[in-house]
Amino acid sequence: MSHNPQQSVTGGGAYDPLPLTGGEGHQPRFMGQYDAAASSSQQSLQAPSEYGSAHRLNDANDPNVAPYRDDPNAVPMSPLGASAAAGGGGMMMNEKAGGGGGEGTGSGRSRRKMVIIGAIVALIIIILAIILPVYFTVIKKDDDDSAGGDRDSSNAGEDKDGSGTARPSGSASPEPDVELPPVTGGDGSIITMEDGTTFTYRNPFGGYWYYDPNDPFNNGARAQSWTPALNETFNYGVDRIRGVNVGGWLVTEPFISPALYERYLNDPAGPAIDEYDLSLRMRADTANGGINQLEEHYRTFITEKDFADIAGAGLNYVRIPIGWWAVETRGDEPHLEGVSWNYFLKAIKWARKYGLRINLDLHAVPGSQNAWNHSGKFGSIGFLHGPMGYANAQRTLDIIRVLAEFISQPQYRDVVTMFGILNEPLGDPMGFDALARFYMEAYTIIRRAGGIGEGNGPWVSLHDGFFGRDRWSGVFPNADRLALDVHPYLGFGSQSSAPMSSYADTPCRAWGRLVNNSMAAFGLTTAGEWSNAVNDCGLYLNGVNLGTRYEGTYTPGSWPRVGDCRDWTDWTRYTPELKREIRQFTLASMDALQHYFFWTWRIGDSLASGRVETPAWSYVLGLQEGWMPTDPRDADGVCNNIAPWTPPLSVGSGAIPASVTSALSWPPPAISNGGPIEVLPSYTQTGAIPTLTATPVEAAPGETITRTVDVGSGWNNPEDSEGYVAEVEGCSYLDPWVTPAAAPPSPLCVGVARRGMLGRGVVEAKATPAP
Repeated sequence: MSHNPQQSVTGGGAYDPLPLTGGEGHQPRFMGQYDAAASSSQQSLQAPSEYGSAHRLNDANDPNVAPYRDDPNAVPMSPLGASAAAGGGGMMMNEKAGGGGGEGTGSGRSRRKMVIIGAIVALIIIILAIILPVYFTVIKKDDDDSAGGDRDSSNAGEDKDGSGTARPSGSASPEPDVELPPVTGGDGSIITMEDGTTFTYRNPFGGYWYYDPNDPFNNGARAQSWTPALNETFNYGVDRIRGVNVGGWLVTEPFISPALYERYLNDPAGPAIDEYDLSLRMRADTANGGINQLEEHYRTFITEKDFADIAGAGLNYVRIPIGWWAVETRGDEPHLEGVSWNYFLKAIKWARKYGLRINLDLHAVPGSQNAWNHSGKFGSIGFLHGPMGYANAQRTLDIIRVLAEFISQPQYRDVVTMFGILNEPLGDPMGFDALARFYMEAYTIIRRAGGIGEGNGPWVSLHDGFFGRDRWSGVFPNADRLALDVHPYLGFGSQSSAPMSSYADTPCRAWGRLVNNSMAAFGLTTAGEWSNAVNDCGLYLNGVNLGTRYEGTYTPGSWPRVGDCRDWTDWTRYTPELKREIRQFTLASMDALQHYFFWTWRIGDSLASGRVETPAWSYVLGLQEGWMPTDPRDADGVCNNIAPWTPPLSVGSGAIPASVTSALSWPPPAISNGGPIEVLPSYTQTGAIPTLTATPVEAAPGETITRTVDVGSGWNNPEDSEGYVAEVEGCSYLDPWVTPAAAPPSPLCVGVARRGMLGRGVVEAKATPAP
């Protein structure tokens, strides 16, 4: 079975239009019988951190440290000691100009007194010049925004932070003799991470960080001068999303973190090919730390410095994939439950500190939505497909609900501003109608959690299911803040020996018009994933031990050999000319896609070679080696868009017509390769809700906590009180990843009335009598 027809997109010669059916040239990251590949890459090497013992905001003695300025649009503050001279001389300068050696100025004592008074006055002016702009542009702005837009009447009369969160009104103040670290800074300031190590914050674009442990939900940070601060409105469709994924972090992938998988290549139980297998192998490997090896990966693969560097690279959004195991696991599922959620909380903290917005991406769901290794388990599709397809979709909807309730809280909604509810569902096996019904139900759940209208919960991002952008136009009329996500990849179809230079304008020709049309017909359209790859070369890119099409070794199917992948993967041999050609392709992709998230920020080193083996997928490596732009704005206008989409976006009021909601009611009457809903296993809404919670704010090295802050209950809408999916006593269930060809249990239920979830309501279904 196949979906999008494969195609070749090469440069040089006359342009051969891409097929517009089945995905308009975009390809998934997948393997196996559906024939495609993984997608991600990142470099593990960074510029060395500059360690130091003190924070520096305005170090007049260091010419490399720019003066801190709170508002990039304001006049930069002068370094210490320069204020008096800047305006033509202050008291001390005028004193000196009045004469020398005491002549005509009175006694030496009077002169000394005037000098002392002048110095004190100048010092006060300098201190006020530093404090007042920070207060009015960051702290006071946060308080004013909160007071003017407070949506929580129960907090009336209390102090508010930038997110609208209640703050205690009688908090203790720090002792006057306690020296506290600064809470904000710009380019050149020193950051101390939670483990006590330090690095120098580099941001040449006027961005500044902000973090106060006694005001941890302050949203005053700004990623760059051209990106609205978190406490300002991001004007979608006008302000460009210039984003990157942190793939392979909280959902591992063999080609992004190859070292994790290389350890088990020769395991007696077989090589680990996905996170399901990896978790099993690790649990058995107690000598090397067992399953806790995954937490070590979470702790080290992406850190706070990465988020600071993302802002410093001119990017303003981060797409963060997570798996269902961040919320819950059941039965014998081997994944590490809940731990990745703790690191997602760290990501929220770091994104807030550096002014970055988050697109939360549900990357893996029970049963698998595409059968590829990055869905949690490789093999077959058990979501909306096969005998467990309905039950797995029910469980996924509740996982979406739990996540939506958390991120819709006022403490988090200005940071986690987009929610990609299902990564790369392979739509053909499921059917368009079933997937559209699922999307409609998930959208309803998210809006119930957060509300309707800007600021009430996140944008809802829907992957196109590889049906193509045009297919979704008009499906959800008047929906509130709905975005369409497409993943355009060039490397997984027919392979070409054409040089990199021939791809210089391929993205413009292949994607530019399609994006313009979708922005006009659907609304906000993003490229949630893309890379610099023009072929499928790279270690484990197609999967563990699956080979490559380019070299003719890809095991699913027969592929002619085109060339040697070392020409593309050995980045140590790249010539300056090749780097310029890759950079041109990058710029064309950025401009054609308009709103994008590069896949991915970092690729880990291979154990075998000690270096990155999929360089076309690593933003960090590209920055280090010179083929990624240090300023993504360099891409603007590269495609010479002669028929651009014209803002503003048409954002619906949320009043979707009843005829539409009725036609897309949940659940679908039948599941592909499973049968009518009534004969399939299903859950009832009677279980305990696994509410996600945030940890209390803790002091990092050098910090002092003087107040208690409300971190939220984890549940934004208390009226959303329906239980969590649970098995019905007396009914039978299959493994979530059972082969789609398996028959449903028979009898399904014995001696009880089966209860199934229809449209989020619980209704009676006919019981199967005991034999």
